[in-house]
Amino acid sequence: MEDNIEIEISETNRENEQTIINKKHKFNFSFQRKDKSKIYRCTEYKTLNKCKSLIILNDKKEVLKYESLHNHLEKEIDVSISVAKHKIKEEIKKNSIPMDIKPKHIFNAVSHEMGLICPKYRSQIIRNINKQFPPNIKSFDDIPIESEYYKTKRNENFMIFKNTDLIIFQSPFQAYLFSNYHQNIFADGTFYAAPKFSYQLFITRTYVGEFNMSKTLIITINFHCDFEQGISNAAKKVFPNINIKYCYNVNNWNYYENKEHLTNNASESYNSYLNNIFPNKPLFYKLIYILKEEENLSYNDYQRRTKGNWKKKKQKIFSATDEIKILIENYKSKEINLFYNGCNRNELIKLWKECLIFN
Repeated sequence: MEDNIEIEISETNRENEQTIINKKHKFNFSFQRKDKSKIYRCTEYKTLNKCKSLIILNDKKEVLKYESLHNHLEKEIDVSISVAKHKIKEEIKKNSIPMDIKPKHIFNAVSHEMGLICPKYRSQIIRNINKQFPPNIKSFDDIPIESEYYKTKRNENFMIFKNTDLIIFQSPFQAYLFSNYHQNIFADGTFYAAPKFSYQLFITRTYVGEFNMSKTLIITINFHCDFEQGISNAAKKVFPNINIKYCYNVNNWNYYENKEHLTNNASESYNSYLNNIFPNKPLFYKLIYILKEEENLSYNDYQRRTKGNWKKKKQKIFSATDEIKILIENYKSKEINLFYNGCNRNELIKLWKECLIFN
């Protein structure tokens, strides 16, 4: 038996066990003996080569026997591909929330671990990620009443109501906003971001102008929506004294430098944003995940503003023009010093070249 046998555990495309030896040969699981040891045969065993090489491992993955009788060339590239696929699958399985998985990050991590650039299996990574999702919802009746996905990142309930044709998602934080900032409510529906089995995704939003330090009751509620009779009728039924503001009314249109929301543009633009996230109609759980992410962004933004931080700190990004200006200023400051020290033209040219190289 060979010394210093390096073993890596992998799997076939059908998720059967596979063993990699010295990063050169692949062995597929054949059968298990009574002592729980396992026999693996070379992948060329069932080909024209009829390779008789085999390896026997105990239940601790230790080598009991290795017969290296290979009658074919080594397959280092093929082996690397198999190892990369397996490691990618393992990285995906480690993540409890498959929607958070970034294919590019997995690809880079595996490449770094293996010390080589792995083949770019983006489509395969996506398929493996999708396998971690719960079964896809194909009809409204299939939507469960309870699910681990109905929790926000703060572990609060997100789904608050469901009947035969309607399901409502709202976190305690969102309920707080509507309770305290309901002077202007915006509503708009979208068909594109709704799952295939559903009719429409309907979003309601509220506008936080100034923070209420104490709870106040706002008698007048302005409800901004499209001219859809069903929406306005439902709103009036729940809030009899509500003030409906249809977005088609030119008196309610936005105007230059207006700081208040006078139309339904805020809600319509948000739905457009959701439509752009999903090139196709989303899976049910993928949609829930995105809605929870958006809820968490709003929560963090609100917490930041309550602490007096109204503007996000933006990292300064230099354009090519800015970089050129910085380069020229750097050259000028050094040129002045050389000029007063009596340097000649050739030394100034040399300085310019150094500025170009080191900047």
